[in-house]
Amino acid sequence: MSSYTKTNLREVENQAPKFDMPTEMDVRFARSALEGETLGLSLMKLAPNFRIPFGHKHEGQEEIYVVVRGSARIRVDDDILELGEWDAIRFDKDTMRNVEAGPAGVEYLAFGAGDDPTDAEMVPGWWSD
Repeated sequence: MSSYTKTNLREVENQAPKFDMPTEMDVRFARSALEGETLGLSLMKLAPNFRIPFGHKHEGQEEIYVVVRGSARIRVDDDILELGEWDAIRFDKDTMRNVEAGPAGVEYLAFGAGDDPTDAEMVPGWWSD
């Protein structure tokens, strides 16, 4: 057995249709493809000016998002922050958040550390103006 796993994130299946997510979202969960035990990695892509229609948090894991292309606004609890390319933001366990793409869209990596890959609470319409 190897001590590493290599994969191309763009070749991981887009899971958005499987979870009935809008077509403006491209979501590639790579934890299984990379054989992660306690570390997850996802490639997320949002269409220009698209806001994810739900907030979410993880009870038992912290996460880091890194913007690799474009820009976004992110709501974290009651704060709204602007993120640009190569900005990174870390979320404590049990911290509600949501992302809205900028005018050119956004592509970001989400790194999560926790034992349960199904640990997610989603709240539809959490960020509304």
